[in-house]
Amino acid sequence: MDDLIQTLALSTGVGWASGINVYAAILVLGLLGATGTMDLPVGLDILSDPLVLLAAAVMYLIEFFADKVPGVDTAWDSLHTFVRIPAGALLAAGAVDDMGIGADIAAALLGGGLAAVSHAAKSGSRVLINTSPEPFTNWTASLTEDVGVIGGLLIAVNHPAVFLALLAVFLLLLVWLLPKVWRGVQRVFHYVARLFGGGRDEPADDRPPPR
Repeated sequence: MDDLIQTLALSTGVGWASGINVYAAILVLGLLGATGTMDLPVGLDILSDPLVLLAAAVMYLIEFFADKVPGVDTAWDSLHTFVRIPAGALLAAGAVDDMGIGADIAAALLGGGLAAVSHAAKSGSRVLINTSPEPFTNWTASLTEDVGVIGGLLIAVNHPAVFLALLAVFLLLLVWLLPKVWRGVQRVFHYVARLFGGGRDEPADDRPPPR
């Protein structure tokens, strides 16, 4: 039972974290494996390779600074729609160690889904935060996300039951949060559509016309 809880916490944790900062997630798990702090599942053992760690560190540094600049962070988040969600699915599947193809697929679906919702919450809220003229709220949000990813994964590894409880609270909060940031999420999708030559200049406004 303990092994099942540990596997569930790791697979959901890495999926959730990937939707916020996939490079930080890879660095945390890779360093834990490389230093012998934890035995990574076979599917994630590659994360401790020095070249993988180096690439993740470089990309994390780029994201660290890009994520602090209003406007640039939204462009970065939009492009990473195509990175964070599939990466979350792959990492979650890798966290399921030799439990069969069915478990791999289930973990990939769960991890990808959690990456999608955490990515939507992050990117949508950032669009709304960026309407503020001062940069400090943006910096605070970015640093909080980084600390949350690192701390969340450490909790998932060391206290899996606690992490699963916190994840449940996060999902409940998300039910309340997403309707409030939906317009921000729409703008992210609109930006992605424009990159591929589609979409309108502004997302649709669902409000009724004034009388």
